[in-house]
Amino acid sequence: MLTLTENAAQAIRDLTASAPEPSQSGVRIASQGQDTGTLTLSLASQPEPTDAVVEEQGARVYLDPVAATVLDDKSLDAGADEKGAVSFLVTDQSATT
Repeated sequence: MLTLTENAAQAIRDLTASAPEPSQSGVRIASQGQDTGTLTLSLASQPEPTDAVVEEQGARVYLDPVAATVLDDKSLDAGADEKGAVSFLVTDQSATT
């Protein structure tokens, strides 16, 4: 199952703090059609019925079935550039432990 680094969890909590329903909000990672090589990340107020839910350190990530399979052995990390723009990075779990 996808894991979150401390930086990713903080970034997700920050992004969802001002959402209309912060207690249910998270980020959703979904595939683009049948292309398993392209995943998109967006804010979501709740999971879709078929989503897997990852909740760590108060942050929620919703994964569509394709994303859940692709990211099963991965870790989500986050960072910010000099202007404060957040970016997410997927790494192998063994690289972050």
